[in-house]
Amino acid sequence: MTPITCVADLRDVARRKVPRALFGYVDSGSYDEITLRANAAELARLRFRQRVLVDTAGRSMATTLLGRPAAMPVAIAPTGLTGLIRGNGEILGARAAEAAGIPFCLSTMSIATIEDVRAATTAPFWFQLYVLRDRDFSRAMIERARAAECPVLVVTVDLPTRGQRHADLKNGLTVPPRLTWRNAFDLATKPAWGIGVLRGKRMTFGNIEAYLKDKVGLMGAGEWSSNHFDQTLSWRDMAWIRDLWPGKLVLKGILDPADAEEAVRIGADGIVVSNHGGRQLDGAPATITVLPEIVRAVGDRIEVLFDGGIRSGQDVMRALALGARGCLIGRAWLYGLAADGQRGVAATLDLIRRELDITMMLTGTQDLRAVGRDVLYDPPA
Repeated sequence: MTPITCVADLRDVARRKVPRALFGYVDSGSYDEITLRANAAELARLRFRQRVLVDTAGRSMATTLLGRPAAMPVAIAPTGLTGLIRGNGEILGARAAEAAGIPFCLSTMSIATIEDVRAATTAPFWFQLYVLRDRDFSRAMIERARAAECPVLVVTVDLPTRGQRHADLKNGLTVPPRLTWRNAFDLATKPAWGIGVLRGKRMTFGNIEAYLKDKVGLMGAGEWSSNHFDQTLSWRDMAWIRDLWPGKLVLKGILDPADAEEAVRIGADGIVVSNHGGRQLDGAPATITVLPEIVRAVGDRIEVLFDGGIRSGQDVMRALALGARGCLIGRAWLYGLAADGQRGVAATLDLIRRELDITMMLTGTQDLRAVGRDVLYDPPA
């Protein structure tokens, strides 16, 4: 077996192990994928300022994210359908994050329920909320997250409707799914994946099914959620959630300084500078491009997290240098999960940690909490 040396190696393994439709769901972006590609390309353009003969013994990656300690400035992002990438995928990811000492965020559109993950872990995890037209659903999700003692609620604000992802349509990954000879044959050639998913605790959107109080199945729950995205969602709704939620509140999907200012105004504790991994508005700027102006706009009034294109510890360092407090990883952890379950997620996190450690040494950095723009060569204004 070829040694796993980077996240790209895990991606290659993942492509072979899961059905084409599910890999495409993880790997693709919306429309022409301009923003998807820009996220990684703009990060890669940032160069480090190499420093030598600097004593970096006793390096520390430790930080706090939303008021709680983290072993490194990384959290696992909320991702939908994860339990179909690997049986019990959300539980495996949460356990890997717990072992690594970093936060895990569970998606509303997860296969495992909030209660499933709570029963399988000891560390508190974050919960991500989609605010649908049915406000009783949102209220119920918030109450369940409170009962599970989730310390952080992450509200996704950039999905009033789904951006079209060509790969999903071509591969038949629609709601309800479209069965073709091509994807039926592909499923038949992935028996290990199929057995693992069948052994998982659930095979539908568990949080939605628990709310609907009925065995609606994957297609029914998926169709229900798609029909309930709310195009009237506004800042008034965020203030309503702020009143309901006693813990830390984070808004995910901020790309403009004016929206970041509004997040401060309604009392959010954090924002995630995010373009949904290039899966929504194609042609939107890369997240690293807008990060500095958002940080300048809000200063230290709110905690700024970052996602979009993070594939290495070096990418984490780039985002920290431009003002992020921490980074969320989405595709990177899903590649590890698809490749080797919990061990694969652990491998992803270990790769990022080791790359970050080496980058600290070679830039003369002792403490990540003190990282600034000076670690970058000719950083953008």
